[in-house]
Order: sequence, then structure tokens, then C-alpha cells
Amino acid sequence: METENDNALPRGWVRTTVGDISETINPGFPSGKHNKENRGVPHLRPMNISPHGEIDLSDVKSVEVDKYEPLKVGDVLFNNTNSPVWVGKTAVIKQDSGWAYSNHMTRIRPINQAIDSTWLSMVLHYFFVIGFFRANCTHHVNQASINSHFLSKRVSFPLPPLPEQHRIVAKIEELLTRLDAGVKALNAVKAQLKRYRQSVLRCAFDGKLTAEWRVAHKGKLEPASVLLERIKEERKEQLGNKYKELPPVDASELPELPEGWGWASVFHTAESMKNGIYRPPHFYGEQGTACLRMYNIEKGFLVWKDIKRMNLDDEEIHEYQLLPDDILVNRVNSRELVGKAAVFPSGLETCVYESKNIRLRLQRRFVESKFVNFWFLIYSQRYFNRNAQQTVGMASINQEQLGAMPIPLLSITEQQQIVSEIERHFSVADVIERSVDQSITQSERLRQSILKKAFEGKLVPQDPSDEPAERLLERIRADRKNENTKSNQESMRGQTLN
Repeated sequence: METENDNALPRGWVRTTVGDISETINPGFPSGKHNKENRGVPHLRPMNISPHGEIDLSDVKSVEVDKYEPLKVGDVLFNNTNSPVWVGKTAVIKQDSGWAYSNHMTRIRPINQAIDSTWLSMVLHYFFVIGFFRANCTHHVNQASINSHFLSKRVSFPLPPLPEQHRIVAKIEELLTRLDAGVKALNAVKAQLKRYRQSVLRCAFDGKLTAEWRVAHKGKLEPASVLLERIKEERKEQLGNKYKELPPVDASELPELPEGWGWASVFHTAESMKNGIYRPPHFYGEQGTACLRMYNIEKGFLVWKDIKRMNLDDEEIHEYQLLPDDILVNRVNSRELVGKAAVFPSGLETCVYESKNIRLRLQRRFVESKFVNFWFLIYSQRYFNRNAQQTVGMASINQEQLGAMPIPLLSITEQQQIVSEIERHFSVADVIERSVDQSITQSERLRQSILKKAFEGKLVPQDPSDEPAERLLERIRADRKNENTKSNQESMRGQTLN
């Protein structure tokens, strides 16, 4: 960038700015109203540039417009407005297609005889990756921007001779193609691991995972029918005159269970259910009691991140405290996420939970919390997707719907065995996934390293016969000076005639 030492540039290279090597730098136009019938012109938006600097056409909207200048091969498309972490995404247009682009994008049209468009795109993409645009953007409410003046005058970069640009681009594309193939294979492994975990859960809840174990323990396991009667008797003792018979679970659309298992509902096995605490913003602060939110539930587990803290009195803490083996159920979220759940583990500090969650406390003598939580992983999305209430952009469930959710009922001993088997299988998958994630992280570092070496002149050999980049810039400046002189002369001639 601007502070780089030009003396450190390779022979024949020169430092320049985006404005120096561009014919035009123009933002696009607002979309107006996109139509669902794909009438008019494809209108590229920030989401159409991937984080790796490629055009992504998986979600392209269309607009009807009378006059516009379409994107051409060699145009560089820069994301000028986005959240701070994404502002500055860049890609090069590689096909003539008549695309338009939004006002959140800036089109840079390089001067052909001076620069390889793909080189410029890679330079700007590298600046995006290392956080240059995030560090220099102008912040707005929930968004950030890089204006055309900053892009033109303040973004400087090293420029090699044109033939060397071509050689470097070819080498980068070769290396990144191999790297991308490796990352694609790693992501395929992650997808297989996800399917493997789902397969383990299906085998667990159709009885296959503990089939041999059940045979070895035949005659020693309490049948679900007996267990359910014990649960009912205990509820009668606890509730007395307040006891109400719970309706049986309708199993007509539920899968067949192994011998000795049965269907119950969450109501049958719950000790209590309670919605979380709501307090205005001034109750939150740097100190206080940790308050878990819907964002702290991921893939069936609690994640300790972005923890908010609340200033509460002892009575409030006692009322909303999470205890080990409580299940935290998300009751308000997008439709595909509502109903996600996690078990509160032992060993954490005192925590409460916010109002978009329900605390489900089970009768631990009869049901294992982790067993029920694993059942949520395989069944809750289907159940709540069918039963949740929908509002604008959000879905919600209540305690009645949670309580009516069917769960398999079996002896507590087998529940614990199933949990042990699932955790054993998942732990193997977790080890593999950690290794895969580490390799993906390393590949991102390697990607940055490749680009860094390229822009330092260390990726391909130099050719002394290449025309120095400074000569290119001198010709561009001379051509621009001549064009400006010619334009001024024509303007003066027009004024004289008038």
C-alpha cells in the first residue's frame, strides 16, 4: 500500500494507483425492484462475488432498465459497500453477457495496454484478504464503504511489466486450481462426516446401534410400558388433585420402534419448562451473570462465544439459572433453526438464559438429557417446521408445542448405552473433522502466501527483456495529456463558434 518502500520492488516494477491504470471507475445503479420472472437484465450484487474472488451466479436477480452500460470482459468488479468484513471483495468479468451491476459495486475498466485485468483483480482481492479495506473503510449503520476517490487515488500497488503480469497470473491460476481441488476434496469429507453423524443417529433411534447389547441384556431391561406407568404414578403423587391424564402419543406417522421401546411425549418426561428472562439493554454490561442466547446453541451443543452479561439480583438468578443436564431449547428463530437445543454441561460458571429460549428440565430418574438432546438433533427440525408459528422473517414455538413433541421411551440403562455409543462414534468423526478444518485453514494461509509472493516478484522468474512498467505508465500519461489537450482545444473551438 502507500507506505511500501518502492526501492524494495523487483527490477522493472513500479508502484502505481488504481486511477493511474484505469480508463473509468464507476459505481452501478440501484436495483429498484427486482422481478421474480427474470425479465430484463441480470443485476450483479455483492453476494455475486465469492470470498475467493470469483463471480457466483447461484443467486442472480434481474431488473428492467432502459439505458445502462453492460459489464465487459476484463472489467474488474469491486464491492464498495457491505458489512466491514466483506467490503472490498473483487472479481474480474470473464465473459460478455450484458450484465448490469448495483450501486454497491464499482466497475474498474483497466487500460488494456498497461495491465492484465486478472492481475488487478488479484491485487485488490489480496488487499481484501489481508484486511486493508476493512481497516480503511468508512463506517455507516451496519455497513461500511470504500468510495471511488479512495479506490482511485489511495489504493496503490506494485505493477510489473505486462509480460510478467501474464506469467504471474498464469502461475497463480495454476497453483490456486490445485489448491481449490484439494479444498473441494476436504469439503467433501466434511459433507461425508455430516452424513455419517446423521446415520449414527438414525441407527441409534431405530435400535440398530444397541441391537447386540439388547440381546446380551435380555430380561434385564425395563419395558417402556412399565416405565411409563412408573412415570404416571410419580406424577400423581407429586400433583395430587392437580394431576391430569396426558393424552397418548399418536404414533401413526412415527417410525416403528424395537421391542420394549415405546412412544412418550416431552410432557411425560419433563419436570418443568420455563421461558427465559427478558430485560432492557441497560441491564447488560461488562460484569454480571452470563446470559446464554440462541447464538450459543450450535449443532446440538452449547458454544461459549459472544457471551452477554446481565446485572441481576439473587432471586432472578435463582429463577432463571441453568443447572447441569438442563436442555436449552431455542423457541424463536428462523424457521430452519427454531427448536435447536443443547444440554447445559457441568463445570460452567453460573448462567441464566434469555427470553428466546426455553429451559427444559427433565425427570432424570427416567430419561437421560443427552439421549433426548440427540433425539432433537434428528427429529426436532421436522417436528417444529411443521408446528411452529410463522411471523415476518421469524418462527416461534411455545411450551405446549415443545411438550407435545414425541420422544422414544426405553429403559434408562439403554438410553445411557445409546448416548455412550453415539458419543464414541461422534468422537471419531470429530477427530477427523478437526484435522480437515486444520487443513482448510492451512490452505487459506497458503492462498495468501501464494498471492504475497506473487506481488513481491518471487513467484516466477523475471525476464530482463521485458519492457519496464515505468515505460507503460509514461505512455499512458502522455496519451492522457494529449487527450486532455485535444479535448480542451475542441471545447475552446466550440465556444468561439458560439
